[in-house]
Amino acid sequence: MFTVLRRFSILFTMFAEGMLLKKKFSRGIQLTVFTMIFGAFVAASTDLAFDLEGYISIFVNDVLTAANGAYVKQKLDSKELGKYGLLYYNALFMILPTFIIALIMGDVQKVLEFEGWVDVVFIMQYMLSCVMGFVLMYSTVLCTQYNSALTTTIVGCIKNILVTYIGMVFGGDYIFTWTNFIGLNISIAGSLVYSYITFTEEHSSKQSDAGSKTEIRGKIAV
Repeated sequence: MFTVLRRFSILFTMFAEGMLLKKKFSRGIQLTVFTMIFGAFVAASTDLAFDLEGYISIFVNDVLTAANGAYVKQKLDSKELGKYGLLYYNALFMILPTFIIALIMGDVQKVLEFEGWVDVVFIMQYMLSCVMGFVLMYSTVLCTQYNSALTTTIVGCIKNILVTYIGMVFGGDYIFTWTNFIGLNISIAGSLVYSYITFTEEHSSKQSDAGSKTEIRGKIAV
């Protein structure tokens, strides 16, 4: 149910962009977002694996994800820091909190006692994971810059479509009910329709801008 509940970050991101960036979304986009949320509600309505603590943790994560996406878009639009500046300061400010949490949880001690640091293959894999982590963060910021925080959030959910269906068969912890299955498919359908509407509106907007520029050039030439 983690994948389903994470879809609420889409709704929170839409609200965050509306409040922070004063962005207005078309009726079609709003309907697809609410369709995804409705599907999540249907899927979770008969969840036999309900865990209140887990649900609260995911909802807190959703709120923070929405806030992060909206503020990143705000800073990118203002051109104060740029992509690399945002990535740098985000990593810099999180070093101390992450180290403190790792120290409290005992992870620092486990790292120091880990015997794999002398394994060349492990070191190469570790360095590769660091590089891919940067690529992931950079791709997320880049997607937000050229599209919107809402689009970035929905793209993150769409990639979980395959994970959702694989989890039904091989996950082992998925409890099948028709209500849950139908809700999942409603939510997934909303994600796909959102993608179609977004790209259609973007294409129409580019055509409109190109037509306006051509008209202006024609008037100047006259």
